Amino acid sequence: MKDWIASWDEIVAGRVTDVYFSRTLKVLEAEGLRPRVRAEFTAGRLPEGWAWAVVAGTHEALELLGRLPVTVRGVPEGTIVGPGEVVLEVEGVYPEFAVYETAVLGLLCQSTGIATQAARCRLAAGDRTLVSFGARRMHPALAPVIERSAYIGGCDGVSTLAAADRLGIPATGTMPHALVLVVGDCAEATLAFRRAVGPDVPLVSLIDTFNDEKFEALRVAGALGRDLAAVRLDTPGSRRGDFERIIREVRWELDLRGHRDVGIFVSGGLSEADLTRLRPWVQGFGVGTAISAARTVDFSMDIVEVDGRPVAKRGKCSGSKDLYGCAGCGTRQVVPRGRPPGEPCPCGGAWERLTRDLLRGGGWRFGPETVQAVRERVAAGLRGLAPGGP
Repeated sequence: MKDWIASWDEIVAGRVTDVYFSRTLKVLEAEGLRPRVRAEFTAGRLPEGWAWAVVAGTHEALELLGRLPVTVRGVPEGTIVGPGEVVLEVEGVYPEFAVYETAVLGLLCQSTGIATQAARCRLAAGDRTLVSFGARRMHPALAPVIERSAYIGGCDGVSTLAAADRLGIPATGTMPHALVLVVGDCAEATLAFRRAVGPDVPLVSLIDTFNDEKFEALRVAGALGRDLAAVRLDTPGSRRGDFERIIREVRWELDLRGHRDVGIFVSGGLSEADLTRLRPWVQGFGVGTAISAARTVDFSMDIVEVDGRPVAKRGKCSGSKDLYGCAGCGTRQVVPRGRPPGEPCPCGGAWERLTRDLLRGGGWRFGPETVQAVRERVAAGLRGLAPGGP
């Protein structure tokens, strides 16, 4: 099965390109053409009517393009962008980078979609804990990529060991139904977990395997006392009914019996809207498929300049561009390169050029950055954005 996983060497060798690019190279070689071009990466529309996206995947794209004699401009990873805004611009001799269009698009499209959905879930969850639980829904070779994008988008933790190691954070998780099933009792399984794993890992008991969540929560809280950090509800859809009401009942009964410090953690098919609806009653969310299988952002690469002459296909604006943002209100403006906005922003704020030199001559001009730095950029960009909006 390993034969179906492309290696980084195959990507560098251009083996994951669409065939029409390799055929284009044959044509250009036969005709003796080596035009110098500028090509930009943009998304004309965003999924689900989103008004913004979190750019991700550029660290891998720049690592790939950094092997070539090209110049790359664009916005740093973690920047909030809107439809039609240039994320990357590559300048170089076209035959030297043509075969990488497929790979760069793949790196940007999937990671940006995941990071954006994670950011939207971050807004919906507010100050509640948000953990990425979705690696199991995608190919395991992609787990670190998925969890990195989820983490920079705003998740507080990730569940897989490999991703956590790369991120330099502890893996986050509770206990599976399998443990409760093989032990045969929820309270006994939770006690066994505490004995084996120790006090360094917060004790969260999964309470919906055998019995009613309300009564199992009370039984586990009574058995564990102050050692119990939270109970987790992962109730299957066939038994869920009004999930919010179940959660509210559990919270009521725990509080009534003096277990106010026991939190409630929920997981299982949660959507962005679910987080907003359930947030008043819970302390944490585990979100899986909604993040890991997020809609990809459909970036495209388009040539906008050939041998110094602005040119573009129909529906695209030719020429190199800069993206400016207002420091006061966040308004964006795309302008021809080197021509800053002529008028001040209506809010009175100052314009800031967001487009930067990222790569030149095979060397990084901006970065590479730590994951934490990218994560902080996303968090700063989310301030002022409302949850649940477009």
